[in-house]
Amino acid sequence: MRDRHQRAIAAVFAVHGAVGGSFATRVPWLQEHLAIDTRALGFALLCQPIGAFVAMPLAGRLAYRFGGRATTRALLAMWTALLALPMLAPGPIWLGMVFLLCGASAGMSDVAMNAQGVTIERRLGRSIMSGLHGMWSVGNLAGAGIGAVAAHFGVDARLHLSVMAAALVATGLRVSRPLPEARPAPGEQAPPRFAVPPRAVLAVGLIGFCATFAEWGASGWAALYLKDVTGASPGVAAAGYAVFALFMVTTRLSGDGLVRKVGPVAAVRASGATAVLGGLLIVTGRVPAVVIAGFALMGLGLAVIVPLVFAAAGRAGPTPAQGVAGVATITYLSGLIAPPVTGWLAGAVAFPFAFALVTALMAAMACAAGVLRPRHQGGGRSSGTTMKDDRAVARINASPVQDSET
Repeated sequence: MRDRHQRAIAAVFAVHGAVGGSFATRVPWLQEHLAIDTRALGFALLCQPIGAFVAMPLAGRLAYRFGGRATTRALLAMWTALLALPMLAPGPIWLGMVFLLCGASAGMSDVAMNAQGVTIERRLGRSIMSGLHGMWSVGNLAGAGIGAVAAHFGVDARLHLSVMAAALVATGLRVSRPLPEARPAPGEQAPPRFAVPPRAVLAVGLIGFCATFAEWGASGWAALYLKDVTGASPGVAAAGYAVFALFMVTTRLSGDGLVRKVGPVAAVRASGATAVLGGLLIVTGRVPAVVIAGFALMGLGLAVIVPLVFAAAGRAGPTPAQGVAGVATITYLSGLIAPPVTGWLAGAVAFPFAFALVTALMAAMACAAGVLRPRHQGGGRSSGTTMKDDRAVARINASPVQDSET
């Protein structure tokens, strides 16, 4: 039964990722259709993370009122159903409003499905979050692949995304049916609509902030870094980002084995050291092969950290949904500011200086890995750092308050 729950939540992550991948391939069609310049389009696109940032704290309240399973299914259906809506906007102002709505649904469904993942992970007593985030990337790549084919053959984006939306809504409702339900215990107080995350969640969120900043900064500027710093051709520059993304996806799909073997703290320290080594190669390298190797190591090192942050936040918060919502808000903020800050530093000083900052953040992340150690229900730290001790603590934390499975 629990393996069925794991398969269901993995499919939910893939469906969620397919929405973003499908839309990303049709942004050029949208710009041409509305006849707007890059600045107007960029402003409209900025509304999506703003909508997510504002709405994500509400997900915990919805999960309390309607249950985690129903909330996840409804929010995923909303996110998938809105896929084609931006293509129907008559102008940039309407487009920005649509993106606010899309961002809110994307962010809240992200929180709900990660909270479900944390709940299932706790019941299983083993790490699954890295693989779940890997499945999101698989879905994202699948959606992008279908979108690329549709764009190549000149299919109208409104038709393409409407068909994809219908298919993904139906798929999401079907695959999410076996998700487990978790209801609050009798007398448990409803979470506030908006609340500052508790101190334990903020500490975990700082690691997520550093990891997300590095990931988004690297993914946004990898190709241009290779072109400007090493003189790489456009094809080689694009390959640098592709290598980074490939190492991220493959490591996430297989990363749970490392976490189960050495525990979350050691996994983050080893991963952080790998990412820092990659950052040093990027900062000091002046030939494409060295810098691409640096991006590969960075992708390898960063891959498992954000999934582990979400898992730790689910344990640290009053409920999984509240903990995940707090960390998701922090990581979304990091992802929002990382590309412009990295680009500003590159323009004001130099590209290597910008990536030296990214490398410093990754080093700080590795040094702070101890906050991810599972805690006893009483709030004390587990006494050791071995995976055996971590699994024992996970089993203590795994007993659900009051659950009913459907």
